[in-house]
Amino acid sequence: MSNIFTDFAASLRGGTPAYAAFIGLPDPLITEGLLRDGFDTAVIDMQHGLHTTQSVIQAIGAGAAAGKPVFVRPPVGDFAFASRALDAGAVGIVAPMINTIDDARRLAAYTKYPPLGERSWGPYRATGLTGLQMGDYLKAANDITMTLAMVETREALDILDDILSVPGIDGVFVGPSDLSIALSNGAHVDQFHPDVDAALTHVAQRARAHGKIASCFSMTGARAAEMIGRGYHMSSIATDQVLLRNAAKAEIAAARGAHKPGAAKSY
Repeated sequence: MSNIFTDFAASLRGGTPAYAAFIGLPDPLITEGLLRDGFDTAVIDMQHGLHTTQSVIQAIGAGAAAGKPVFVRPPVGDFAFASRALDAGAVGIVAPMINTIDDARRLAAYTKYPPLGERSWGPYRATGLTGLQMGDYLKAANDITMTLAMVETREALDILDDILSVPGIDGVFVGPSDLSIALSNGAHVDQFHPDVDAALTHVAQRARAHGKIASCFSMTGARAAEMIGRGYHMSSIATDQVLLRNAAKAEIAAARGAHKPGAAKSY
């Protein structure tokens, strides 16, 4: 069966760029609304967001209601939940703080079925979303789900090629804020710092060289488009809270500006 849930990984690997909403608020209507408004996918953030197991399951369902698959970012080191999120129908995992080869191997072990990993069987909701029968899902799962290791530290950058070489790791996802803190030894958090910018280019080039997915977080749509132009397959754009805050500030500023003393009246 061919649908967005079975074909998204192939589309991404094939060069169709994707823009992701980054969702920290646990109301599923936020996920559904942003996906209906044009985002291609979403990253449901448990690491720093307010999500629980229940809200992650609801967010995956909200994505399905909008006809879009979603990724899940579990807490640091929670590979067991990564497996559970795939069972619940996530299209992929964005795993934070993958800093060693052992981290990468354990991540792959929990998110891929043999022969690539040791994922335990139980994809009851995933089979419903993909429309695949159990046997067909087993054969397809390693290809239609994506395991992305986050690159956020000097350690990860130093072993980037090794991480990309781990069987079952489909690609990487750069966290530029943490990377800027790491590269500056805690001096600043600056996603646009030249050192971070150079690292972003390096990661995209190495991922492409390995035939793997390059993805990253971007604070603005313009930056996300730039990253796609540099060779990234996918970029998120801001966060749900940032988008809400920016829209609120812009609209209230427009409203107050329209009623300054001497402002022209439109009625």
